[in-house]
Amino acid sequence: ARRGEGEEGSGGALRRIGRELEKKIGLSVPQVSDSGALTAAHRSLPFGTLVRVTHGARSVDVRINDRGPFVRGRVIDLTPAAAGRLGISGLGRVRIERVQR
Repeated sequence: ARRGEGEEGSGGALRRIGRELEKKIGLSVPQVSDSGALTAAHRSLPFGTLVRVTHGARSVDVRINDRGPFVRGRVIDLTPAAAGRLGISGLGRVRIERVQR
């Protein structure tokens, strides 16, 4: 496995889920299709897990509610709202860590 693939606490790339993608595919979890929600897709973390995604000096807490991404080298997909809070408009390098609450 490549560095950062699917493991919490590791760095990796992300893809922002945009409205055009939401229209092209039917997402199985209604929260993911809400581009204003602070949610994300991850390959292996349990649904409902709260993770902190950090990009530079910015971070955002998101709840895992979908599976993906299924592209090599990417570890998490964020909604536009979550990506916007990080200042990301496309692909970016991030760090993810599980939040204990």
